[in-house]
Amino acid sequence: MKAVGKHIVVNPEKDIETKTKGGLLLGEAHREDIRYRKATVLSVGPMVAGVEPDDNIYYDRHAGFTIEINKDQYKVIKEQDVVVIL
Repeated sequence: MKAVGKHIVVNPEKDIETKTKGGLLLGEAHREDIRYRKATVLSVGPMVAGVEPDDNIYYDRHAGFTIEINKDQYKVIKEQDVVVIL
């Protein structure tokens, strides 16, 4: 799998459940206080600068789209959606 242009293919960390005061379990997708998600970079397009494969990054959780390859789900985001490289 190879990203093209200014796209980055990432493998997001699995959702972390959080228990509310009332006892409800919320996945990361349902928590409004979390704006960014952590992921591992799998592939970087040739026009992307500063991000390399195997980097851990944080990106805007509303960015990009999900693709499924061989029953595995990946996220494709743009270079501008990366906010932190660890």
